[in-house]
Amino acid sequence: MLKYQFKIKARNGLVVENLFIQGQDREDAERKLFQMYRGSTVLECTESQPGTGRDESLDVGGIISLISKQE
Repeated sequence: MLKYQFKIKARNGLVVENLFIQGQDREDAERKLFQMYRGSTVLECTESQPGTGRDESLDVGGIISLISKQE
């Protein structure tokens, strides 16, 4: 699944930035977005590149090494 970063204008007029939503494609991500933010308007949408941000695929060995790491 891909991640999409949205900047929206909510129906009450507030601008909400940095909303990250996963989806099979942009249409799927927007569908999920509009379920949470009914009546909102998309101002910007960018596809988040894989490998940016934190690594969410840590295994048990990786987690143990993070916990036991000495400063």
